[in-house]
Amino acid sequence: MNAVPCYYHLDVEVSSERVGQVRRILAAHLRYWKLDILVEPVCRGVEVLLHTIDEHSTDKNTTVEMWWNGQHLITAVSDHERELPGHAPQGCFAEIAALSDGWGGCATATGKIIWFSRRARLGERAPLVPAGPAPTIREALEMPREEPVPAYAGSALREPLVAAAPAARAGGPGVSVPRRIVRPAPAG
Repeated sequence: MNAVPCYYHLDVEVSSERVGQVRRILAAHLRYWKLDILVEPVCRGVEVLLHTIDEHSTDKNTTVEMWWNGQHLITAVSDHERELPGHAPQGCFAEIAALSDGWGGCATATGKIIWFSRRARLGERAPLVPAGPAPTIREALEMPREEPVPAYAGSALREPLVAAAPAARAGGPGVSVPRRIVRPAPAG
């Protein structure tokens, strides 16, 4: 079974509020591609890079890209700053290295790009959690409550055989009012 290659591109102006939105968007695409097993490490890696850009870059315009080729997911985050800040965020790169199978970075004509990859074969996708069985009709439907049923004679309507609650109140406490029980007709 061959996987269809997939690509996703997102341009975003980074701010601390937008990082969570980007995470949810990327997670939705990974789930759509049936790569649930990669959601946490990939989204965490992108979060780390976006927080670093938010804290250290003057230009917050960023591009996030994901490529899936059937075995590897490559995620890249690029910005418009050519160099890393003088106080390079070594903790950021250590976390990217821990979350990925490989990573790297390079300068581009307009800035820099940092990428990382995760391996996931078709058989390594997250297993589906079985849903509980749906209730049967017999379990889902309750029996009807007892209801007073009016009596009919031909086409003329007569008084109901059983008066509803007001008649019972008129008889006083302790007076039992006979009721007719409505039951569903047997099947078949």
